[in-house]
Amino acid sequence: MATSPATASQPPDGSGASPSPQEGYRSPLETRNASTEMRRIWSEQHRFGLWRRVWLAVAESQRELGLEISDAAVESMRANLDHIDFESAARHEARIRHDVMAHVHAFGEVAPAAKGVIHLGMTSQDVVCNAEVLQWRDALALVTSKLARVIDRLGAFAAAHRAVATTGFTHFQPAQPTTVGKRACLWAQDFVLALSRVEEAHTSLRLKGLRGATGTQASFLALFSGDAAKVDALEALFAKRLGFDASACWPVCGQTMPRLADAAMLSGLALAAAAVHKWATDVRLLAGLGELDEPIEANQVGSSAMAYKRNPMRCERACGLSRFVMGLEATALQTASVQWLERSLDDSSARRLVIPEAFLALDGALDLAINVAAGLEANRHAISRRLEAELPFLVTEPLLMAAVARGADRQEAHEVIRHHSREVQAAMRGGGGNDLLARLSADPLFAGLVDREVSATSAAAFTGRAADQVDRFLAEIVEPIRTRFAGSLAERPELRV
Repeated sequence: MATSPATASQPPDGSGASPSPQEGYRSPLETRNASTEMRRIWSEQHRFGLWRRVWLAVAESQRELGLEISDAAVESMRANLDHIDFESAARHEARIRHDVMAHVHAFGEVAPAAKGVIHLGMTSQDVVCNAEVLQWRDALALVTSKLARVIDRLGAFAAAHRAVATTGFTHFQPAQPTTVGKRACLWAQDFVLALSRVEEAHTSLRLKGLRGATGTQASFLALFSGDAAKVDALEALFAKRLGFDASACWPVCGQTMPRLADAAMLSGLALAAAAVHKWATDVRLLAGLGELDEPIEANQVGSSAMAYKRNPMRCERACGLSRFVMGLEATALQTASVQWLERSLDDSSARRLVIPEAFLALDGALDLAINVAAGLEANRHAISRRLEAELPFLVTEPLLMAAVARGADRQEAHEVIRHHSREVQAAMRGGGGNDLLARLSADPLFAGLVDREVSATSAAAFTGRAADQVDRFLAEIVEPIRTRFAGSLAERPELRV
């Protein structure tokens, strides 16, 4: 007999006991990907503890400006910032259907001396928005430190392979030679751009401030009997207590701080995710060619069926997480675009998912990037073999320029090279060898040039200024970042899966 979904969800003994954690859903961002530190920032304990710190900062500032708030009230709040009875808060929320008010009640229960002044003059978003900015501040700081670690590791890899000639690719077709180190600098430069954008988001953070139900500060004006100067002073004191300058509040807002601020911040995270995705994709492509390998553990299994496989699974996971982050920016833009007038509540349910999960997923992707970049292996023999096989094609541009210097028509020389190359490519696909240089030597247009320009020259001669560009990039870009983040560069992520 088939079991109904309702019956299947009950414990086997019919006791009605609470299901185990494995019987409910838990986000893979929590169980598999994000770091302990990032998960702590977005935990309920931390979030609601920040709500209480906002309430405390308001009460202290109000008392400083003359409102009748007792020392006992303030001290009881301060003593219970992290003493959160989640079961009590849940009972209140089930009854009143309002999360902020539920925590007002729960806070008042453990700090009874403050019960009458908690949340005085405030609207819910005076709590939620300001507390969120504190979470953003910590989370963005963690992201910047991890971006710097990726840059540091890629810089070390670039330095170690600064002059190792390799096949360059455009359109994923062999192109002019470059060096392994120069390619690593391209990856690092993407992370430098992302770091700049995330740091900008971090340094430009603004609090909502204390504005009340529609942003007019009418409730606070009433508290201070119409004294606008005291309302301004209240906000300045409040901001200072939270670690911000008095000017670091939005000039105007509705019930919430501008939801475009979410999208602006998430655009920085999406940019960082795109940097991870591009780099990890390149590593995956080169792993497929046998030129690079991500680190692998002694007992790591690549495939349940194909025991020989060494799949680039860390880079694959980094791509998946990064793609998820990039997609979240669109939701933030949509949410900002449909905020009706001073506020619409349809933002809340989306924001509870989008903002924390963007940070958690990017955090996991960056930990993977740090790990792989630190242990990335360049297989020099495979790199050399491919370059040697493709070199006759890759050195035709110097031959083209030499022919023109000798008086040939540039377009005619280009066509001769193209014609011979197509014939050689067809022959190679049929099992033949690469005799392009022999063919060009026999062509009157290039007579004598192949021996002079190519034959006695190593592949490294065709990498241009690649090695010098690596040195300059490391000195001018990477080293200053290493200096700024010197205190955190040594930290190593621990991958849980």
